Amino acid sequence: MAAARRLIPQPLRAATYETLIGLLSATGVRIGEAIKLDRGDIDWAEGVLVVRESKFHKSRLVPLQESSLGALRRYAQTRDQLCPRPTDESFFVSLSGTRLIYVSVCKVFRMLCEESGVGAGSATPPRIHGIRHAFAVNVLLGWYREGVDVQARLHSLSTYMGHRVPRFTFTYLSATPELLAYAAGLLEAAREVRS
Repeated sequence: MAAARRLIPQPLRAATYETLIGLLSATGVRIGEAIKLDRGDIDWAEGVLVVRESKFHKSRLVPLQESSLGALRRYAQTRDQLCPRPTDESFFVSLSGTRLIYVSVCKVFRMLCEESGVGAGSATPPRIHGIRHAFAVNVLLGWYREGVDVQARLHSLSTYMGHRVPRFTFTYLSATPELLAYAAGLLEAAREVRS
């Protein structure tokens, strides 16, 4: 996000990518869902994002934290000042006032990662879809740390992320070092209790 703030040639481009990456990180929405957002898809009073006709042709409501809502509000003000006559109702706009294009967003994301050193030395470079994966893993780790019944909450995470059934959410919960370490710690604690 810091690299996004330094994007040139215009402050609109920087604001767009900083806010877009922030929204993906805070909500776990798909990149296609974020790009497809229109100005009317944010219920400012209720603090809810309306994701319309997403994967599987379903729509859903995504609750926003106050910090995310504030970031979206600041972006909307900046966007309206710097692009007073957009060509459509897209929430996130390009320099020409049009809806962002997926391929362009992926290229900019890759450039931002390279510039900031994210994924340096990795066998596979970071992809923008990895933000959604990280969101799911972080939610799961948070639940484990809080000591809540993770199995009971998986359906909620699945619904929030727009999956039809929880098994599709498992794709995002692949073995990460931190998740494996936490699971190993739980297993060890369970063994000690049995001894």
